[in-house]
Amino acid sequence: MTSRISTLPVESATGETAELFTQIKKAAGSVPNTYAAIGALLPAGLKSILAAETVLASGSLGRKDLEAIKLATSRAVGCEYCVAAHSLLGKMAGLSQADLEHIRAGEPTGNVKRDALVRFVHHLQAHTGTVDKEEFAAIKAAGYTDVQLVEISLAIALTSFTNTFNRINDTTIDFPAVGTLAAA
Repeated sequence: MTSRISTLPVESATGETAELFTQIKKAAGSVPNTYAAIGALLPAGLKSILAAETVLASGSLGRKDLEAIKLATSRAVGCEYCVAAHSLLGKMAGLSQADLEHIRAGEPTGNVKRDALVRFVHHLQAHTGTVDKEEFAAIKAAGYTDVQLVEISLAIALTSFTNTFNRINDTTIDFPAVGTLAAA
């Protein structure tokens, strides 16, 4: 299967795109297909994504929470590419295989605080309008701070962007299939 939008191979990149790809390869070992396509078509867009990801990485939410947010967001819209990516990244961040399966299924993991976070993300994805008082009270009662609510919003926004692009592009998945992560 090939993606719908044709782009040049990563090795053919020049200028700012080549610099961004070098940065990604240094950090991750390779350039994921979604970043390759975005960078080839809109280098400033990829640069913005990477900058925002740096902000999140230095924020107060841990990697497990960030990957739980990204996985729950991706699951909610059915982005197969991002579900595969964030399942692997979630495993690398320390989420157990069982936790990943529960998040993908929309079920509790047994971690009360993280379950409140995933439930909040699901609520945001499923409902429009202002978040009702009960949902806001529940996420605050779980221990998430006002700063973390901003970080949660940023993580959802970034993930929503890549979800949308991957759904348009039908980006070729270059991460392990979700079912093979237990053996990976």
